[in-house]
Amino acid sequence: MTDIEIRDDRAAGRLEAHAGGELAGHIAYFVLTEPRRALVPVHTIVEPAYEGQGVAGSLARELYAMAAREGVPVAPLCPYVVKWAARHPAEAPVAAPELLDAAREYVAAHPEQW
Repeated sequence: MTDIEIRDDRAAGRLEAHAGGELAGHIAYFVLTEPRRALVPVHTIVEPAYEGQGVAGSLARELYAMAAREGVPVAPLCPYVVKWAARHPAEAPVAAPELLDAAREYVAAHPEQW
C-alpha cells in the first residue's frame, strides 16, 4: 500500500488522500444536521495511478474514525463506503434508517452538489 496522508477539508466537503504531494483520491461528503448530526459520504474517487493501493479503504477507515472522534454516526450513501462498512462492522456501526432516509432526501434536494 502507498503511504498516504489524509486531510479533511470540511469546508469543501472532501476527505482527501495525498501521496507524494499528489491527490490520490477523495471522499465527497456532507454533514447532515437533521434529524441529527451525521457524516454522509456520497462518492469515492481514486485517481487511476493509485487504484488498487488501498487508498479508498484508507479514506473510508478515516471517515469512520473521524466520525467516532466527533461522536456522530456515518450515514453512507456512497456504494464503496457501504461495501467497506459491511466488511468492517467493528469499525463501521450501522446507521439508523431515519438518518439514511434524511441523507437521501438532502441529496435529492441538492443535486447540483453531486
